[in-house]
Amino acid sequence: MAQSSLVRLQAYVEEHQAELYRLAYSYLKNRDDALDAVQESIVRAIDKLHTLRDEERLRVWLTRIVVNECLSRLRRRRPVVPLEDWDGAEEQHDRDELWDLRRSLDTLDPKLRTVVILRFFEDRKLEEIAQITRTPLSTVKTRLYRALAQLRLHLEEQEVLS
Repeated sequence: MAQSSLVRLQAYVEEHQAELYRLAYSYLKNRDDALDAVQESIVRAIDKLHTLRDEERLRVWLTRIVVNECLSRLRRRRPVVPLEDWDGAEEQHDRDELWDLRRSLDTLDPKLRTVVILRFFEDRKLEEIAQITRTPLSTVKTRLYRALAQLRLHLEEQEVLS
């Protein structure tokens, strides 16, 4: 492992630790689990740093590691979101809408959920999402369209039921 690569990884992690945590939290919805996922991702990144061929792709590479770690953790458990974790919503109505959106996101297939989270919660461009997920851009667009249609349908069903 080249020393310069390790220094660059360290600098990137220090500068973007909040972003990495936010990404993990958007999947795991638990502070401790998100912190553990980021920490484990960094350990994996250090261990696999020799596989990074182009240091310019460090952001995409590390994001992929975090996403994969979160998906792995989700496969091992059933996610639970306590209501008290929804700070920031001032009114009960806003809190209810956020809760409905989160429940709707949880109904999506993990591949569809990944595209939505990266696009709308992490503000990533579609091209970058394609790199992170190692899928063609057209597949990312299809997944995003399908996910939004499923979310819209699920939210409309919830509205009818309430």
